Amino acid sequence: MKRMCSALLVVILCIMGAILFYLPWTSVWEKNYFLSHFPSLMRVLLHPSFRGAVSGLGVLDIFLAIHMIGPGPQASAASHVRTQ
Repeated sequence: MKRMCSALLVVILCIMGAILFYLPWTSVWEKNYFLSHFPSLMRVLLHPSFRGAVSGLGVLDIFLAIHMIGPGPQASAASHVRTQ
């Protein structure tokens, strides 16, 4: 069950990362609920730096998912040495 939850988390992180990476640069980002109801947010949400920060979060999510796929923690050689 733990493996299945981990696999589901990796898939969710990859999808969320891809969405956060791609969405700020589409027309969907420019035509959303917040911009139509709160025009004062337009300067912030449409600024390239803010879009880049959101895309950066997407990249971090993807890297986190890749890190979670990697092998588990490995025991160091020192822990296998027997004391006499």
